[in-house]
Amino acid sequence: MIDSLLIANRGEIARRIIRTARRLGVRTIAVHSEADQGMPFVLEADEAVLLGPPQSYRDADAILAAARTTGARAIHPGYGFLSENAGFARRVEEEGLIWVGPGADAIAAMGDKIKARNLMAAAGVPVAPGTEDPVAGVDAALEAVAGIGYPVMVKAAAGGGGMGMAVANDEAALRTEVEKVRAFAERMFGSGDVLLERYFPRVRHVEVQILGLADGRVIALSERECSVQRRNQKLVEEAPSPAVTPELRERFLAAAVKAGEAVGYRNAGTVECLLDPATGDFFFLEMNTRLQVEHPITEMIHGIDLVEQQLRIAAGLDVEVPERTSGHAIELRINAEDPKRFLPGPGTITTWVEPTGADVRVDSGYAEGTTVGMAYDSLMAKLIVHGADRGDAIAKARAAVAGFAIAGPKNNLPFFAELLENDEFLSGDYDTGIVSRMR
Repeated sequence: MIDSLLIANRGEIARRIIRTARRLGVRTIAVHSEADQGMPFVLEADEAVLLGPPQSYRDADAILAAARTTGARAIHPGYGFLSENAGFARRVEEEGLIWVGPGADAIAAMGDKIKARNLMAAAGVPVAPGTEDPVAGVDAALEAVAGIGYPVMVKAAAGGGGMGMAVANDEAALRTEVEKVRAFAERMFGSGDVLLERYFPRVRHVEVQILGLADGRVIALSERECSVQRRNQKLVEEAPSPAVTPELRERFLAAAVKAGEAVGYRNAGTVECLLDPATGDFFFLEMNTRLQVEHPITEMIHGIDLVEQQLRIAAGLDVEVPERTSGHAIELRINAEDPKRFLPGPGTITTWVEPTGADVRVDSGYAEGTTVGMAYDSLMAKLIVHGADRGDAIAKARAAVAGFAIAGPKNNLPFFAELLENDEFLSGDYDTGIVSRMR
């Protein structure tokens, strides 16, 4: 096993990685910004290194310097920041360090949505009707949409996390959105490349957890339902998906393995798909070349620790993953935001009381007395519950939400209390539009 690990991230995912590393006897090194001085993950690590201003988590030079000075053997990037930066992954390995993630080539291949889409199509993974090359401009978009049909999704090729996407229902909207998305993508991602894909008004977001093993095999564990979203960003996930039949599950898992094999995938990753509930057809959306925020629900139903599996794969060790799942798990993302409009609501936490119980888990990045600022994502914690079945998990989620007390910053606990009583959600027959229908 790796003996020392630098965690190039912050908040709840840094604490999550530290927890597993400590259990395995791995020395942990936290890097942190000036804004995060005194945060729980900094205090819990065996060693901590100050990087600099808030944006320092993207400073590859500073992170690699910290690894050298602390004698770190490996780097775990968590999610966000540099986790899907192929250049950083390559530099880590050039320094002689172990990168706890997929190879740089796999990250690069999946980082461009157009290249990823074409690669998946060639591997036999279903893709939605769309463009195979970047759209050169409005005229090219109008020509392409003739073969795709309205409505279409205009997407930034280098985008991610639900950013850089817009729906066009007609020619006037397409003319506007192509230029808007191109400008946004150039500003945010450094690339103005845009693609078009058929937009499905009623669709579910289903993803599959994969592990690329040290011996070259790719295995698919199970699926997660991620359709409760606001602004194309997830709020709630559950596993297994209430929309997936055993036959459909086999198709999902087989496609996910093909996707991983197509890029020689190693370590943990997620193959995200859109499912048309009317037909049962699904289409490749993207591959996340890192650990997902929602990984705990897969852990709960499989009885495994995915961070441990990541470390074992990176160290070249064997991995044992139970194929059978047990029960149902739900994750709620507790954000510092208004529960109605979902606008950021930062502030200093004056009360923080987490719910407890055998089937309740809280992965938190904050504690009483800490401050949620505007420099980072609004995620404060993840509330995860496990039940014998979906109904049991929902009942436990209701109790856990009621038992979670937060004061200071705004939070979305009231939204979850509403969702867990919503007839559409309770039926299991919902799609990505459920939040907009609740508002």
